[in-house]
Amino acid sequence: MSNKTVTVDVREDIRRGREPFSKIMNAAAAMQADESLLVIAPFEPVPLFRVMEKQGFVHKGQATGSGDWEILFTRQPGGTPAEAAQASSPVRPSNGIAPAPAQIVEVDARGLEPPQPMVIILEALVALPAGAELRARTERRPMHLYPHLEERGFTAATEEQPDGSFLTHISR
Repeated sequence: MSNKTVTVDVREDIRRGREPFSKIMNAAAAMQADESLLVIAPFEPVPLFRVMEKQGFVHKGQATGSGDWEILFTRQPGGTPAEAAQASSPVRPSNGIAPAPAQIVEVDARGLEPPQPMVIILEALVALPAGAELRARTERRPMHLYPHLEERGFTAATEEQPDGSFLTHISR
């Protein structure tokens, strides 16, 4: 049972056209095991449910009288997949050269309207196994994605493909 609730109100961010995803993810990452996260939004943030579930959270949500939504996220017993991945994080050799990825995860985000490609890629990173590389295919160079990746400790290199699409290699 959670003893403390951390509240993240993203209504003003959304009104001002700012993407609140990073704010919510940063708050979730900073939470202690006995804390819950209350997200207040002007709509039901359904895509967020899947992202938080992959991080080991369950949720309960309800609309308020004003039409806003309050969603309470609490940790499932047993920790999160992200914590398990961090615990088994690979060590870089002393020569500084990263080993070849143990696994390659492919994400095809072509044919989607922004910001869906970025959301899908960030969701996939939540469940990315330690030492793995994510290869994301998009129709545009993902310029808005790079700051989010850097903020989360990832590096990325994007190459234009012969068909005009882009392939972005993402790793820790």
